[in-house]
Amino acid sequence: MKASTFFVGLVTGVIAGSAAVLFSTPQSGSDLRSNVKTVSTDWKEKLSEVKFQISDLKQSIAGLSKEAKTEIPQTIEELKESVQAWQSESAPIQENLQNEIASILMAMEELEKSLVKQSKHSASDIN
Repeated sequence: MKASTFFVGLVTGVIAGSAAVLFSTPQSGSDLRSNVKTVSTDWKEKLSEVKFQISDLKQSIAGLSKEAKTEIPQTIEELKESVQAWQSESAPIQENLQNEIASILMAMEELEKSLVKQSKHSASDIN
């Protein structure tokens, strides 16, 4: 539902309700005219205030939209640059870690081989 449709319905409902209450109360003709005049003046002021607030809201939304169009792409670009900088800074560290892991694996394989040889040698000495 659009906001303008909602506000039109709201204003129409309030005016209809006010008119029903105003005309259903027992009053003299001059009191009724005075009350109608007062109520219509109040509603004109309130309607004017609502129009002003809607206009202000539209301007705020337009400003926010413009700001979002400029700020979001700039923020995304800055994030991309930060990620690229982090990747370039962490690449040598990652490579060093991979080399160390490879050397640890080789050392473990050599240790396993030497243990297997040692256990075979021990077993042949016992026999």
